[in-house]
Amino acid sequence: MLHITSLDDGLEVFKALGSDTRVEIIKILLENRQMNMNELAGRLKITNGALTSHIKKLEDCGIVTVSLEASGHGNQKICSVKEDSILVDLIAHSESEANVFSTVVKVGQYSAYDVYPTCGISTQTNLIGEVDDPRYFAHPDRYKADILWFTHGYVEYPVPNLIPPQNRIDRITISLEIGSEAPGVNDIWPSDITFFLNDVQIGQWTSPGDFGDVRGIFTPDWWFDNWNQYGLLKLIVVNRHGTFIDGLKISDVSTDMLNLDYTSNLKLKFAVKENAEHVGGLTIYGKNFGNYRQDINIKLGYTPM
Repeated sequence: MLHITSLDDGLEVFKALGSDTRVEIIKILLENRQMNMNELAGRLKITNGALTSHIKKLEDCGIVTVSLEASGHGNQKICSVKEDSILVDLIAHSESEANVFSTVVKVGQYSAYDVYPTCGISTQTNLIGEVDDPRYFAHPDRYKADILWFTHGYVEYPVPNLIPPQNRIDRITISLEIGSEAPGVNDIWPSDITFFLNDVQIGQWTSPGDFGDVRGIFTPDWWFDNWNQYGLLKLIVVNRHGTFIDGLKISDVSTDMLNLDYTSNLKLKFAVKENAEHVGGLTIYGKNFGNYRQDINIKLGYTPM
């Protein structure tokens, strides 16, 4: 997901989308997943030079990615859509950076778990123990983990709450890369992933699949081709109006209902319930796996009590 936090920041994206040809390029790439430049130019009935100009604008603003692939006639440029969605904040956030506490939680920094195979956990350089053995989720090396996966169960993370005294929390923003967990990989493998904050269910999102059609941008070279490669970047926001994911409201649970202040302990849980409609597992990607160079990023917006 491409998150645009202000109209000014999104100006280049809006310009790139202000062309019928470039919109058609995106539609064609979404339909075919990826195409080389010659095929794409032929489909559009334009010259390669004209296509290069359009692709550069889409690439510069982060919508399209271009990679080189060896073929029988030398290297060819392969185009694909980088983002699955674009979220634009039309109204600037009421809090400034002066009253936001930001923190990063590593994938392996959970404080509680209950997971079931298929499952596993890995650092950037090696698997931790054996796959499909939940005991290794307690291994000391888990703090170095950059990816974990399980079919159903949960992992729960303590969230540092270091906002200044005499303040209350009125906005929580959680950003992370997640996906389903299929045996091997499967782009169509829905999974109902539930989010909890301090044991209160704040919402649910259905992941469409466990993606492995191409390697993740940051997935290490040693990682197996038929294993989880990348997920989708999701933005969860809890504020006074409810809980939202990528700008869409998923529940009425608000920060006023949670009643959080500078003394509150925060626990964030990601779960796949055993009795969910789609028990398709969960994969959480850290900064050294997947398509986004980040761990679990959390921001706490606060105001005086």
